[in-house]
Amino acid sequence: MTHVLLITSSPRGADSLSSRFATEIAEGIKASSAGTLKVRDLIADPLPHITSAYIQGRLTAPENRTPDQVAAVALAQELVDELKAADIVVIGSGMINFGPSSQLKAWFDHVTWPSVTFAYDDNGPKGLLTGKKTYLVAAAGGVFSEGIWAAFDFQSNYLLHLLSFIGLSDVEMVCVEGTVFGPDAAKAAIANTEAAVQVLLNKAA
Repeated sequence: MTHVLLITSSPRGADSLSSRFATEIAEGIKASSAGTLKVRDLIADPLPHITSAYIQGRLTAPENRTPDQVAAVALAQELVDELKAADIVVIGSGMINFGPSSQLKAWFDHVTWPSVTFAYDDNGPKGLLTGKKTYLVAAAGGVFSEGIWAAFDFQSNYLLHLLSFIGLSDVEMVCVEGTVFGPDAAKAAIANTEAAVQVLLNKAA
């Protein structure tokens, strides 16, 4: 049975295209594989920013942790366990000020955990969450995949780097972009994304 983990992170609510298409991908894969779907909505259930309780707690023996450290490490462990249990990870990210939302950044801060999701060897860092397929839906109002604004895409490259760093290197990305240039441009961008998502689902079936 295929276990799918869906992570949505856009504060745009019902207007979020990243959440819409990420959900479509996750539900489509679940349906075609008769699998399970776990949803982590980082807007409806936001994570706290990491604090010293998390940083020190993960370095402290469990029996010596303070109550705050126990709670912080337990939350991070819950998120890591969700990732480990998933065969397929689907992430929706909407660009906020040229990068991912702070909610999604907080999720990565919790799951990027030395000796748990990555480690170092003689060749440098090594991701430990291998053998999973990841779909990344990255939405932006402008066009950042090419042209003069490509240098300012601090969302896609950053997320791809973090995913690879923890071992999620098999990534297919769907870009939703150019929606701020009027109704016709938005309609075309959505239609193009719908077609791209259908291609992905046909391949995954």
